[in-house]
Amino acid sequence: MPLALFLTLLFPAAFPQNGAVLNPVSGPWDAFNIAPKSKTVYPQAIYTAQGSVQNANNLVSKSGSTTFSGNGSWVAMDFGVEVGGLISMNFDSVSSTSAISLAFTESPVFIRPYASDDSSYPDATTTYDGVLNVPAPISTGYWTQPAVALRGGYRYLSIASTSDEPITISNVSCAISFMPHVEDMSQYAGYFYAQDPLSQDVNFLTKLWYSGAYTVETNIVAVNTGRQVPFVSSGWANNATLGVAGPIIVDGAKRDMGIAVPTQFVSTNDLLPTKNALSTMFAAQNPTTGALPESGPPLSQQGSDTYLMWTLIGTYNYYLYSGDADWLQTIWTNYTKAVAYVESKVDSSGLMNITGLRDWGRLGQGGHNAEGNAILYKLLTNSVDLATYTNNTELASAWTYNATALKVKYNEAFWLPSVGMYRDNETTTLTPQDANSFAVLFNVTSTQEQADSVSKGLQKNWNSYGAIAPELPDNISPFIGGFEVQAHFASGNDNAAMDLLRREWGYMLTTNLSVQSTLLEGFTSNGSLYYRSYDGYNYDPSYISHSHGWSSGPTSALTFYVLGLTVTSPQGKTWLVAPHLSGLSSAEGGFETTLGSFNVKWTLEGKMLTLQINTPEGTSGTVRLPASGTVSLNSESVTTDATTDDLPLLTLNGGQQTVILQLS
Repeated sequence: MPLALFLTLLFPAAFPQNGAVLNPVSGPWDAFNIAPKSKTVYPQAIYTAQGSVQNANNLVSKSGSTTFSGNGSWVAMDFGVEVGGLISMNFDSVSSTSAISLAFTESPVFIRPYASDDSSYPDATTTYDGVLNVPAPISTGYWTQPAVALRGGYRYLSIASTSDEPITISNVSCAISFMPHVEDMSQYAGYFYAQDPLSQDVNFLTKLWYSGAYTVETNIVAVNTGRQVPFVSSGWANNATLGVAGPIIVDGAKRDMGIAVPTQFVSTNDLLPTKNALSTMFAAQNPTTGALPESGPPLSQQGSDTYLMWTLIGTYNYYLYSGDADWLQTIWTNYTKAVAYVESKVDSSGLMNITGLRDWGRLGQGGHNAEGNAILYKLLTNSVDLATYTNNTELASAWTYNATALKVKYNEAFWLPSVGMYRDNETTTLTPQDANSFAVLFNVTSTQEQADSVSKGLQKNWNSYGAIAPELPDNISPFIGGFEVQAHFASGNDNAAMDLLRREWGYMLTTNLSVQSTLLEGFTSNGSLYYRSYDGYNYDPSYISHSHGWSSGPTSALTFYVLGLTVTSPQGKTWLVAPHLSGLSSAEGGFETTLGSFNVKWTLEGKMLTLQINTPEGTSGTVRLPASGTVSLNSESVTTDATTDDLPLLTLNGGQQTVILQLS
C-alpha cells in the first residue's frame, strides 16, 4: 500500500481524501509531546530507596503512605522528565522531633540525600546547593514548599529523614512554576512529524522537535521568581524580580534570542514572554550612549557587544513572528539608538571593533572579531527589513549601504583561501565554529562555493559526540551547534546537517548523564558534563543546565528546513515552502500566527514528490522545489520560474494547494 494512502486511512482528519492539508488537532506526533497537561505532576518511579524506608512505592502509586525510620533513611523519586516548582506532600504521622530534607537534581549522577545539584554559581570549587530542610516540629497535614525556596528545574527529588524518629508521608507532588500563564503546556500551536530511517530511533527527529519545544517552555517563568543576587550563602532563594512584566523568558543574557524565539514561534507561538524580556532590556538602555545591558535583572550585567546585538536580533524575530506594530513603534527610538551605538564601533577598517568582550563562552573575543562582525551583518540586514516595514526609507538605505560595505570588508579580512574558511581575526589562522556558521547562515559568504567549502570545513571539528568548537577547545556547544546545523542546511548540505543532529542531539537525549527529556547547555568533547568558561576554568559539572533554551536550535531548523516552511514577512503575510528532503520519505508540520494556521505535508514515493500546503487566505508565498522535473498544481500542469540554480519556483496565493513534482 502506498505510504500516502496508508496515512490517509490511518489519520483521515489530518489527511483528507482531496489531498488538502487541514490543521490537525492530533496525530502520531502527540506521542512525543513531553509537556505536562496539568501543572500538578507526580513522581513516576522510585529511583532508589536507602536505609529504613517502608512502602516507598506508595509515593508513586499514591495508594498509601511511606514511612522513614531512622536518621539518614532516604528515597529518590523520578518525575520522568524535567520539572520545576514547589513540592507539596502530606505529613501523616510525625513526632515532636521528626524532620526531613529535600534535595533536587537534574542528572542522576548527582542524586544524593545531603545535597542538591549546583544552581548558584559555576565555580567548580564551590559546594553544592545543599538541601531544603523541614525541621521539627512538623505538624500533620498538607505541607507546601515556601515560595522563596522555589527550585527551577529538576527531574529527581530526594527526601531524607534527618532525625531518629519515624515520619510518615504521602501524596508528594510538584506544582510546576514555569509557563505560569498556561495551564495545559502540551497544547501547542505548532507540530512536527517525520521518521528518520538512519537514526537508531526512527522517531528521533520528532522527539527532538518536542524536546526543544519543552526546553524553551521550562525557560518561561513568573517575573518574581528570579535568583537573588548576590546569591545567598546557604541554599538558594528565588524571589527576585526579573523584568518589567511577566511571564518572561530567561536566560537573562539575550544571546538566546537567536535560537529560543524561533523555537517558541514554531511550537507554542507564545511570544508574550519574549516581548516582556525585550521590553525589560530597552527599559534599561543607557540614555546617553544607547547601549543595552547584556542581561536583565537581577544580574543586570553590562559589557557585551554580541549580547547587545542578539537583543536587537530578538527584536526583529519578535516582530517578524508577531507583527506587533504598536510595540515596535514604542521601542523604535530605542532600537535605532542601540544600532547607532553598535555602528559607532565600526572603525576606519570598515569592521566593528569589539570592546564589550563577554560572550557565549568562547575564548579570544575582542578587536576585529569575525563572529561579532557576522552578527553585526545580520543585525544590519534585519534592520533594513524593519526600517522598510516602518517606512523609514532613509534608514533602510543607510543600513543597506553599511551592510553591503561590511560584507566586502568581512570577506577581505577573514577569508582564508588556503583553508576555505573564515578566520577568527586578522592575526590568527584559527577558524571558529561560530563565525563560519554565522557567515553561511547570515549570507555573509559571497559565493555558493564559499558556503560549500565552509560546510565541509566545519565537519573537520566533529567527533562521535558532536561538533567541537575550536574557539572553546575541548567543548561542544549546542548553542553554536544549532547555528551550524542551520548553516549546513542553508548551504544545501542536508546530509551534514542531519548527521550533526544525530550525533550531538542524539547523544544529549540518550546519555544516562542527562535528564533525557530537555536539552543540555553544553558538554566536553568526551561527553562529560564539564563545560569550560570564557575565563578558562571548568564549570562545576552539577551546575550545567539540562534545560537550556539556547540548545533548541533543531526545533526551528526541522520546521524551517526539513519541513521547509517559513514566514518571510511579519505574521506570515508572505511565506516560503522549500523542503529539504534530507534522506527522508515524508515530513509534516506547521505553526500558527495571528493570521491563522500554516501547514505543510510532503511525501516522496519513488520519483514523485507531493507537497500539500495550507496557508491563510489573503497571504501569498513561494514554493521552491528541491529538484528539477515536471510540476503540476492542483492537478493542472504549470510552467514554473527557475531559480539561479535551475530549481523550479512557484508563486502561490494562500489557501489549500497540492503541488506534485515528477523528478527528472
